[in-house]
Amino acid sequence: MSDFPKRYTVTAALPYTNGPIHIGHLAGVYVPADIYARYLRLQGRDVAFMCGSDEHGVAISMKAKKEGISPQEVIDKYDGIIKQSFADFGISFDNYSRTSAKIHHETAAAFFKKLYEQGDFIEETTEQLYDEQANQFLADRFVTGTCPKCGHTEAYGDQCEKCGSSLNATDLIHPKSTITGSTPILKATKHWFLPLDRYENFLKEWILEGHKNDWKPNVYGQVKSWIDDGLKPRAVTRDLDWGIDVPVPGADGKKLYVWFDAPIGYISATKEWAQKTGKDWEPYWKDHDTKLVHFIGKDNIVFHCIIFPAMLKAEGSFILPDNVPANEFLNLEGNKLSTSKNWAVWLHEYLLEFPGKQDALRYALTANAPETKDNDFTWKDFQARNNNELVAIFGNFINRVVVLTQKYYQGIVPTPHAFTEVDTQVLTELKAYPAVIASSIERYRFREAQGELMNVARLGNKYLAEEEPWKMIKTDPERVQTQLYIALQVASALGYLSEPFLPFTAQKLRSMLRIEAEGWDTVFTQETLLPAGHEIGQAELLFAQIEDEAIQQQIDKLEATKKSNTMTNPEVTPQKETATFDDFSKMDLRVGTIIEAEKMPKADKLLVLKVDTGLDVRTIVSGIAEHFTPEQVVGKRVTVLVNLAPRALRGVESQGMLLLTQNTEGQLVFVNPDAEGVANGATIS
Repeated sequence: MSDFPKRYTVTAALPYTNGPIHIGHLAGVYVPADIYARYLRLQGRDVAFMCGSDEHGVAISMKAKKEGISPQEVIDKYDGIIKQSFADFGISFDNYSRTSAKIHHETAAAFFKKLYEQGDFIEETTEQLYDEQANQFLADRFVTGTCPKCGHTEAYGDQCEKCGSSLNATDLIHPKSTITGSTPILKATKHWFLPLDRYENFLKEWILEGHKNDWKPNVYGQVKSWIDDGLKPRAVTRDLDWGIDVPVPGADGKKLYVWFDAPIGYISATKEWAQKTGKDWEPYWKDHDTKLVHFIGKDNIVFHCIIFPAMLKAEGSFILPDNVPANEFLNLEGNKLSTSKNWAVWLHEYLLEFPGKQDALRYALTANAPETKDNDFTWKDFQARNNNELVAIFGNFINRVVVLTQKYYQGIVPTPHAFTEVDTQVLTELKAYPAVIASSIERYRFREAQGELMNVARLGNKYLAEEEPWKMIKTDPERVQTQLYIALQVASALGYLSEPFLPFTAQKLRSMLRIEAEGWDTVFTQETLLPAGHEIGQAELLFAQIEDEAIQQQIDKLEATKKSNTMTNPEVTPQKETATFDDFSKMDLRVGTIIEAEKMPKADKLLVLKVDTGLDVRTIVSGIAEHFTPEQVVGKRVTVLVNLAPRALRGVESQGMLLLTQNTEGQLVFVNPDAEGVANGATIS
């Protein structure tokens, strides 16, 4: 192998098409992957940058049921939104495919079939939860119940979100189907398992020994923990109605498990790209002169570092990833990003509120990237990075250079005269930066690399600030020609070197300087980047200040979300077991009026009420005495459950129940029908 691989296959995690893209996705996966791919292209390397929509699995089915539409409508809707967001932010995929594509179904099915025919799977009949009312086996996320480890009553069939334990649906105590609310039964079903334990020695040798020094500690540590715990066979098929058919006899009604088919999506996307461009896809996945790099978030480490490599190893003809530089998570204003709670900055919304400021967000996310630990995005930090760095350093330098060149030389690059020691030092330092930035990128240290890019702008700013050509023009105009010539070389270098990080800015800057896009090495291989006599364009602001008002609007928006979440209150009592329509229809709810009230003797909490239900006047004992006096409740309109079985409380038979709730201060409030014209005895349905 030469110093560099012949080609690079770069993949970015396939986003799930059950919602739009937010800044956590961008910071964790797609901006770092894009910086890397753009840099490689500038280096003249052969790159296939692959991604696509992940469109199978339970999350899609759940979203479809929730929205009352078909899974196909769900994936088409979000595939469009996601694809547009990536295009808007300049994520430069060579191909963005989707796992619902015919080529993917064929590729994933063929992959499974080869492993099946080689005897790589274990075939096993196990008992799984089955919903008799819905007439289907229940995927993990369609089951809730009590966690056997911590007692949380709303654990899912694959994980308890309270204690974090990984579960099987059959582990749950009192399981319930989320489809019908019924209690599922155990029913035998046949599935195929990938015996990961067979690959333990291979994984130990390949990762724990082979990648001890070049993989990120957070990735290496998680993989080591999994392997140390002992790997177990993992099902690769599921009883589902949405996904890729299992292509073997006796597998009717079964689909490939989404974690099995999704990573194969990288391969099918490469095949699709090769068909479109007339290339051969195989060298990008099967030639050992190819470097394969997976960009993912930390929640995908096990799939890309243990399961997918085991699949590739079993298949036998594929290369393995050279690196999996997974990032940690990005938080938002101190709280975890949450799609369900709308605690996120959605990309399509950001562009409506900050039009044309894609690079400002790319810059802030890279400057604060969660490369080795979880990091926090705040709107104040975003504003500070835009105003104090992009505007005050990068933008300010370019604006000064272009404005002064137009003012003194009508936009013509001046002919330099003798270089001073300072001039030579600046040019020498400038030529060193491509290698410095490249070194950081090659080691997946994108935050560090972007910091070095800003040092190029700082170099130019410092040079102008110390040389002061606006003063020198009066005393030594000849010297100013050299000063602006030097400054214009720095400006040109920024036009090339900023391309991976700030693609929209780089294009705008090159347009302003009237230069073409060049290779990465141009900055240190070309003696002159912008020759004397070259005419540049008029000055345009590369970046604009972001005012306090715009930031306050975003903070207020999040506060409103927080308030809304409090009202739909995460502290609220968890939802009870699902009631069927038949359960609900058994309840007879009526409108009534309290006509008499008195305290129950020797009971601090109870009031004895006489309630006109429209059917009769009956006695109801209610535990509301700590919140209301008898005088306060007489005349109140109330909602009454009239067919509750009578119950004796302290010798008084209570014949019903009043409906009450609590306000945010903890005070009891009647759930009452105050509208005009509603008569006692009116039924509530």
